[in-house]
Amino acid sequence: MESLWLEYAWALLILIGLEGLLSADNALVLAVIAKHLPDEQKKRAINYGIMMAFVFRFAALFAISFIANVWQVQAIGAAYLLYLGLKHIIQAKFGKKNEDLHKDDKQAAAGKGFWPTVGKIALADLAFAIDSILAAVALALGLPDSPLGDFGGMDGGKFIVVVLGGVAGLVLIKYAATWFVKLLAQRPALETTAYAIVAWVGVKLAVITLAHEDIAVLDHHFPHSTGWTLVFYAVLIALALLGWFAPSNKPEKASDS
Repeated sequence: MESLWLEYAWALLILIGLEGLLSADNALVLAVIAKHLPDEQKKRAINYGIMMAFVFRFAALFAISFIANVWQVQAIGAAYLLYLGLKHIIQAKFGKKNEDLHKDDKQAAAGKGFWPTVGKIALADLAFAIDSILAAVALALGLPDSPLGDFGGMDGGKFIVVVLGGVAGLVLIKYAATWFVKLLAQRPALETTAYAIVAWVGVKLAVITLAHEDIAVLDHHFPHSTGWTLVFYAVLIALALLGWFAPSNKPEKASDS
């Protein structure tokens, strides 16, 4: 039983770390959306937007608990996470610079009033919530069943992991995003690493989908097997280490004149 809760704690720790990295990018977007407002309104607009998003996010959490085990939903979620992660990696490698990625958000926000800006912040955070909730569900579904019974169509322990991950996302955007923004400024490769992890979590959800009893391309027990679990976490840790020690994180040497 102790090993079961240890695995749950490890998955939650990974999810909170991932939420932290993604929250920095999310916080930057929210700041851009509110940038046109007077200084005294900026913080208030972001706070109101996050409060509205909090309600939306919990509604999404409770809805997804009833459909998380539907293989069509799992397949769509896997495809979306893969698309999201790979799109960002390709953009970072071959496309726009990081500071230009959210230019459209800034242009769309220009000229808007206070409450339209609050609504845009809430909708933006809801979009971020879809990403984080899908990532949390993908991680949670790979965990063994807990003795806590079911909630809707989802194991109670797995649902708690998803809920705590969702709460962590909002808390980190509200209170810890500044620290993560500074961390990303020092180690910019970590942002691409976070999206690489999102894509890898998408692979995990794809494996769960292929092992669904209605598809049975993979053995039903494969997603919970020791071998696949070790491979998944080994790759995840490798990605994190690569992001941390990536050459782009090293300060550039001053060129000799």
